[in-house]
Amino acid sequence: MRREALDVVVIGAGQAGLAVARELRRTSLSFTVLDAQEGPGGAWRQAWDSLRLFSPARWSSLPGFLMPGGETGAPSRDEVIAYLTEYERRYALPVERPVRVHAVWADGEALRLETSAGPYTARFVVSATGSWDAPFIPEVPGRELFQGRQLHSAHYHTPVEFAGQRVVIVGGGNSGAQLVAEVSRVATVTWATLTPPRFLPDDVDGRVLFDAATQRYRAQQAGVPFEAPSLGDIVVVPSVREARERGVLHAQSMFVAITERGVVWQGGQEEAFDAVIWCTGFRPALRHLAPLGVLEEDGRVQVKGSRAVKESRLWLVGYGNWTGFASATLIGVGRSARATVQEIVGEQTHLDPLETH
Repeated sequence: MRREALDVVVIGAGQAGLAVARELRRTSLSFTVLDAQEGPGGAWRQAWDSLRLFSPARWSSLPGFLMPGGETGAPSRDEVIAYLTEYERRYALPVERPVRVHAVWADGEALRLETSAGPYTARFVVSATGSWDAPFIPEVPGRELFQGRQLHSAHYHTPVEFAGQRVVIVGGGNSGAQLVAEVSRVATVTWATLTPPRFLPDDVDGRVLFDAATQRYRAQQAGVPFEAPSLGDIVVVPSVREARERGVLHAQSMFVAITERGVVWQGGQEEAFDAVIWCTGFRPALRHLAPLGVLEEDGRVQVKGSRAVKESRLWLVGYGNWTGFASATLIGVGRSARATVQEIVGEQTHLDPLETH
């Protein structure tokens, strides 16, 4: 398939990819956005049914367009999807889907992308694939022996499918606490964590956390010390507060092995379970960049700002603070998107147009 070479290809149309695309729309650069999803919404399309943001809509918006909802109440998963859908429409962003990028290769002066829709060629590539496609499950002895159901929180949708079962939920973060809260309404749940869960004060939400992170970022930029208070890890959203009132938020130390029927606790006691839900986080979804030789042993890419150190035609946006301050959040990714596009514009002014491949 012959396609005109582009200035920029953005991989991923979640919140990070859309923020980058909106900045590119304000330039004269030719670009497209390749998204593996069937429709708008990015990873939010795969999230569990009851998931909500930690902050009101006013504090959860991409650049240029406020999410409807004001300053009270946390938007639901479906409301976030609707917002991202409208964001695409409002800015007429050129998103092609479903197109999965399998690999990115260096090809002379350009980068060539192998995709499910054929090859693409571009001067520059911005990877904004996030982490949802790379769920992490720790290696626990015997995990492959378990005859019950195992799934990661990335593939969990509703507690109904666990009604009446014995379920162990693994992970001491927000997803673990929220799944314990809702699955415990219909099943017998045990919560297993490496360390005791640490809950934030009830009046702390995403706004407070973002403000604290902003203060830390500004202090680092100014070269002055800043020590943020240690508040905890888990935001006490309404479902978690209700579970606390029911007395179900008691965690046990992580089990040491898995058997065909259940798990073995640290004292050697075996307990039977029907299902294990792993709320154990994610890794950056960056396998498509392997042909460029930029992946480090930890699965990340060495960057300066958001630009790859080992491949100067590649930028990464939205994977966490290592690719830009608060870049994995709706409210924070705009800064990284803007800086990334400014760098690309600066590079493009020094290059001749690509020939059509």
